[in-house]
Amino acid sequence: MEISEVVELSKENLDEKGCYCLRSQPRSTGYRHKNEWLKDRFGEGLKYIKIMENNKPAGFIEYTPIEYSSRVVYGKNYIVIHCLWVGITGKGYASTLIQHCIEEAKVQNKAGIIVVTNPNTSWTPSKEVFINNKFVEVDHAPYGFELLVYKLKESPNPYFPNDWEERLKPHEELTILRTQQCPFITIATDNVLVAANKLNLELEIIDLKTREELMRLSPTPYGVYGVIYKKKLIAFHRLTAYSALKKLRSLSEEVNLV
Repeated sequence: MEISEVVELSKENLDEKGCYCLRSQPRSTGYRHKNEWLKDRFGEGLKYIKIMENNKPAGFIEYTPIEYSSRVVYGKNYIVIHCLWVGITGKGYASTLIQHCIEEAKVQNKAGIIVVTNPNTSWTPSKEVFINNKFVEVDHAPYGFELLVYKLKESPNPYFPNDWEERLKPHEELTILRTQQCPFITIATDNVLVAANKLNLELEIIDLKTREELMRLSPTPYGVYGVIYKKKLIAFHRLTAYSALKKLRSLSEEVNLV
């Protein structure tokens, strides 16, 4: 008989329970950075909820008040879902986690819940499960980003910035803007570094420390990772070293032909 339970992580139990993300590599730099990041965020109201099946992790959801969110979206009195991932499908676990977030938003008297989706990458949650839970799309941004909201009361819609092209212009040289919200950021950075070294390119890494920096500088709504070269967005999710090399070489050649 399958037994499921919901477990909320905290600063006190994180080391024992462990987060879901990159759990197969608990000694990796990315996993350690994620745990350190979580411990700093719990005091801001961030929630990290795992769903367990027979004492094994089946999925998780991470969400936080918008004023501390790692997604580049404007709004007031909303909760923002950072991540939703379910490893055991077909049992309604994703909806269970979403409903857990909705119920907590009600208790906190929030205006609603926000999530950023993108059909072009698995680094954002799937749009369909939110539509099935009565979220509606209210805005979009370049590179395929969609903004969905579940309203709990009458309030202005959340929205994306509209200056995405301007954010790219300062970055002629290869640049990564990042936070440690996702444990795969370290791997993603290392892959770009491998590619940069093969092309003899200098790589600048900008660690975004505050929400103000993220809202002002991030090249996409995803917020926590962006690769820019020659004022062009190269990636907002992890690339293999080969894919990064191919993209950077192609852009270098294109610029040299102009």
